Amino acid sequence: MATARVSTDLDAVVAEVEIAAPPERVFKALSSPSELKAWFKGDESCPVKAWEFEARRGGKYKYETERSATLSVNGVNQFECHGEVLEFDPPRLLVYSWVANWHADKQRGTVVRWELTPSGAGTKVKVTHSGLAAEKVAREDYSRGWVGVLGKLKAFAEAK
Repeated sequence: MATARVSTDLDAVVAEVEIAAPPERVFKALSSPSELKAWFKGDESCPVKAWEFEARRGGKYKYETERSATLSVNGVNQFECHGEVLEFDPPRLLVYSWVANWHADKQRGTVVRWELTPSGAGTKVKVTHSGLAAEKVAREDYSRGWVGVLGKLKAFAEAK
C-alpha cells in the first residue's frame, strides 16, 4: 500500500510504494504515452482526455481531463498540467516540471521526481512533488492524490 507525507517545510509531498515488477517495467509505465493513458486515468469523476509525453530529456508533456461534475480543486474542475522533462535516466530516475491549472498560481512551476530502486519485491518507487510551499490547497490534494496514483501504477505494472 502506498504512503505519503508532507515535508516539514511544507514544500513537498513524498509518496512511496513497493511494486512487484522490475524497474524497467515500472519506468516504461511512467514514460510511455500509451501506458500513461492506460493507467493514469481518472475514474468517472475525472476522466482523462489526453496524455502526451516525449520520453527524453527536454521532452514536453501534457495531461488533460474532461470536465468533472464532482471534483474541484481551487475552483477548477477540468484539469490540465504540462511541463518539460528535466532528467531522464531509465530505469532509475524521471524528473519533470509540473505547471497545473488547479494551482492558486497557475503559472508557478513545481517539480515531480520519480526515483526507482530495485528491491527484493521488485521496485521501490518514490515520487516527490516539490515547490508546493505556497500551494496549500493543491498540496493537501496531492497528499491524497499521489497515493491514488501510486496505487494505479502498482496495479498496472504488476498486471503486465
